[in-house]
Amino acid sequence: MATDYDAPRKSEEDTESIQALQERVPDKLSGVVDADDADNPGSVELAGQDLANVELDVVVLPPQEDEFTCVECFLVMHRSQLAKKSKLGPVCQECAA
Repeated sequence: MATDYDAPRKSEEDTESIQALQERVPDKLSGVVDADDADNPGSVELAGQDLANVELDVVVLPPQEDEFTCVECFLVMHRSQLAKKSKLGPVCQECAA
């Protein structure tokens, strides 16, 4: 069955005005971070600020007994993802495919 991709997909009642769309969608170029932004729980405003003095608290754990580092993609994976051991070392299932 042939599909006409040039045919209009919405009826007149489904379309919204540009003003309604602009009110509904926030301006992404404003540089202001929304206070309720779930992706930014620390409320750090990143737009144009100098972050050179910001310290990050990161806990780095050593490799666990049931983990390995793939020699192809260098990701730390669980032993259940181990595909084979090559001459260079362990390879994950994704790299072996």
